[in-house]
Amino acid sequence: MKATATSKTAQYMALFRALETTRPKEKRLFTDNYAHLFLSGSLKIWAWLCRLSPVRTLAERIIRKKIPGAYTSGIARTRYIDDLLNDAVQHGVEQVMILGAGFDTRGFRLPSLGNVPVIEIDHPNTARFKLTKLRNKKIPSRIRFYQIDFNKQSLDQLSAMHHFDFSRPTAVIWEGVTNYLSPEAIDNTFAFIRRFKSGSCIIFTYIDKKVLETPAAYTGGEKLLQDVSALEEKWTFGFRPEELKDYLLSFDLELLEDMGAAAYRQRYMPDRSEEGYEFYRVAYARKK
Repeated sequence: MKATATSKTAQYMALFRALETTRPKEKRLFTDNYAHLFLSGSLKIWAWLCRLSPVRTLAERIIRKKIPGAYTSGIARTRYIDDLLNDAVQHGVEQVMILGAGFDTRGFRLPSLGNVPVIEIDHPNTARFKLTKLRNKKIPSRIRFYQIDFNKQSLDQLSAMHHFDFSRPTAVIWEGVTNYLSPEAIDNTFAFIRRFKSGSCIIFTYIDKKVLETPAAYTGGEKLLQDVSALEEKWTFGFRPEELKDYLLSFDLELLEDMGAAAYRQRYMPDRSEEGYEFYRVAYARKK
């Protein structure tokens, strides 16, 4: 990410959530009344116009042509992670930590988190931009925001500074981040998560390493990697799905679910099927 900019990919995900919110209530996968706040001028106009069904259809067609599979994959994964987080709360989670929070709004929009403390951690650029856009909204006191530049500070240092509570069962959300990091940063983050109490869990996204090695094997793969690199948000890391279980076990985490975009898209929107983004995955693991 540029040193003086917010994440473009985070803004695109906010756009996808804003578009989904314009669908008829009985047909949408979720409602996010905050997503439009994070959009730039032209994108905000598009989101507003998409209240009209023909305009929304046109916008979705343009997105599908430009980034095959990204929209439906992103929307389905948002709902999937929502459901996994709701499940974690029902099973005793007492706090939520969102790493690389971007424009995530779960702390505001999920009823299941109404009494659950939420800790958001993100890069200073994106965090400041987000708080600026939320300045006219009432932010619940249970939601706390922390900023970290991973090039200058570690999660362990941040937690010591702010006295994070590792004794409470915690759900960690790590969405749309791992593909931008180094192997060392990945290891350090899972080591940090291991500090939480047994029964804690992590819900995270990752890309199949194959897309970095053979992007042409996936619909739109080559162009996508070129585009994110041009945005200075180059993808640098992926897991091999068959190796993930053993990797997580080395951090005392038991893999409960690991689902690719094709599967969660089929689960939540079988009537809106499309190709693309099959390399994107969501994993759910619990501290043993």
